[in-house]
Amino acid sequence: MTSSASPEITHSRILKFALPITLANVTVPLLGVVDTGVVGQLGEAVPIGAVGIGAIILSALFWFFGFLRMGTTGLTAQAFGAGDNLETAAMLIRALVLALLAGLLLIAMQTPLFWAAFQMSPASADVEDLARSYLGIRIFGAPAAIGLYAITGWLIALERTRAVLVLQLVANVTNILLDLWFVLGLGWGVEGVALATLIAEWFGLGIGLFLCREVFSLSGWADPARIFDRIILKRMSVVNSDILIRSLLLQGIFISFMFYGAKLSDVELAANQVLIQFVYVTAYALDGFALAAESIVGQAWGARRAGALRRATIRTSQWAAGVSIALALVFWLAGPVVITVMTTAQDVRDFAQIYLIYMIFAPIVGWPSWMLDGVFIGATRSGEMRNMMALSALIYALSLAVLFPLLGNHGLWASLLISFVARGATLAWRYPVLERSLASVARPVKGE
Repeated sequence: MTSSASPEITHSRILKFALPITLANVTVPLLGVVDTGVVGQLGEAVPIGAVGIGAIILSALFWFFGFLRMGTTGLTAQAFGAGDNLETAAMLIRALVLALLAGLLLIAMQTPLFWAAFQMSPASADVEDLARSYLGIRIFGAPAAIGLYAITGWLIALERTRAVLVLQLVANVTNILLDLWFVLGLGWGVEGVALATLIAEWFGLGIGLFLCREVFSLSGWADPARIFDRIILKRMSVVNSDILIRSLLLQGIFISFMFYGAKLSDVELAANQVLIQFVYVTAYALDGFALAAESIVGQAWGARRAGALRRATIRTSQWAAGVSIALALVFWLAGPVVITVMTTAQDVRDFAQIYLIYMIFAPIVGWPSWMLDGVFIGATRSGEMRNMMALSALIYALSLAVLFPLLGNHGLWASLLISFVARGATLAWRYPVLERSLASVARPVKGE
């Protein structure tokens, strides 16, 4: 493990980082399509509903530990930038231990967790029975699924995004092939889909550990005194808890957006479901550059190079701004065609066209929030992220309270875009603090 904190922060370095992540993101929705498609061949609605609701429940449970990916990236990147190989290795082991404990906790608590999930999202008796069978199999993949968060975060910190792409492709292709075999070949139905994902998750974890194998060749990689260092564990706990609170607040914004949308007509609700996919596409497209900011900023922070912090922020943001403008143009020119392809209901198409203007502006006003998230994660300034997200959520809530009663769905979309602006503006307000903080402890580097 050789630190790359010293090389120049070039556009080619950023692209080399971002492109594999973008390609890996393409595989994410593909797996859901195949899962739905194979059970759809059974000719019944119940299995499709069971897989859908089961996947949503587990995604929500696993997502709760998604902070492990972001926290691991920031802390590992800083150790890597500082040239501390043993601490870089220890971060992976700590994250994997936490993932194992979290996974075992979910397995132990599965009965009350699944009961609560079905209370909040009731389904028919037939769907619930099949969904419970699906969940009962897949829950045993929890340690592996959460462990993959840790491994992915660690690889991103070291700028090994090609390894992330390989990991994602191998796990998802394995899942797809097993889906086809178990469901269409052996006729195992919903249980076959669950078993395919379970095997793919554990296989993916094995591949991930292989990709990180250099850690296990270091002398002292399993030193308990280093791995369970009380001071570092406390810092890790603070960073991860702050990120968790920030993520819950962000999730609350999107959940409330959907709940308020449900108060509108069925047609407007359906149109919003179509349009929100444009926001998700924007997030996937910018993800590679935001993660590049996490890694490169984290390395600069660990190396105490104030000039590198600024260059990393500016150059990754330049790419994000360019991609966002391109997305806005694509949404403007091709948005009507995409809407037509996504739904055959003419009334839904007509309503979606009315609100398409918000999708055109979403990338333009939203990219600073995504990029500054990456910068603050890399600097592990999680407390400021948490506080600025709380302020942004308050601004969103006030906007919603005023605009929704006055403008209906227009007010709903305007409030969501205002939340994007608020997140970017509040973090930008705090950004100079990062530079001053690092400059106060920076190491003198020629040319900076």
